[in-house]
Amino acid sequence: MFHFLERNPFLFTVVLFVTVAWAGLVEVLPDFAKRAQPLVGTKPYTVLQLAGRHVYIKDSCNACHSQLIRPFKSETDRYGPYSVSGEYAYDRPFLWGSKRTGPDLHRIGNYRTTDWHENHMWDPTSVVPGSIMPPYKHMFTNIADIETAYAEALTVKKVFNVPYDEEGMPKLGTLEEAKAAALAEAKEIAAQMKNQKVKDAVAAGKIPEIVALIAYLNSLK
Repeated sequence: MFHFLERNPFLFTVVLFVTVAWAGLVEVLPDFAKRAQPLVGTKPYTVLQLAGRHVYIKDSCNACHSQLIRPFKSETDRYGPYSVSGEYAYDRPFLWGSKRTGPDLHRIGNYRTTDWHENHMWDPTSVVPGSIMPPYKHMFTNIADIETAYAEALTVKKVFNVPYDEEGMPKLGTLEEAKAAALAEAKEIAAQMKNQKVKDAVAAGKIPEIVALIAYLNSLK
């Protein structure tokens, strides 16, 4: 049998492909039937954090920053504990990334502050000399889309049974309730910021993108 296959390269290739494909399916398909179990303490994003995540994706932060710490000493020494699947149970889509023009951000909430993020997004070189990251000053005037963030939260609650409104989890409620909660969370962040226009906007009931983004980055721990 093997001698016959060795004398027929095309047939050998087909048999090899089918064998490898079948083995791959047997190995991979069972995992598709499972859902990642949330790590203890992992919670769904608040509506404000989701709005910030949308800003993060819209402005392509994930093109230069990964959110996946690999189990190597050089990684854990710099970024903290390596990432595990249960931490991404509520992430849709995953933002693991495959390129690091800038540092990994999966644990950034553990070692950066609201004040640091404000300065960094306004002028990256002010806190990271020699940084090639561009400034994102438009985030200080653009208004975050809270309604779209709420729609996503409501969708994943209904379709994927994300446990909003359960004990110990973020409250969702109605759109108006979600907007009020997002504004309350935004006021706490704005109080730690220096930019007066951002403070004034939040005081007037508007949430600049920078506030939503900082809420999201602060949640990455």
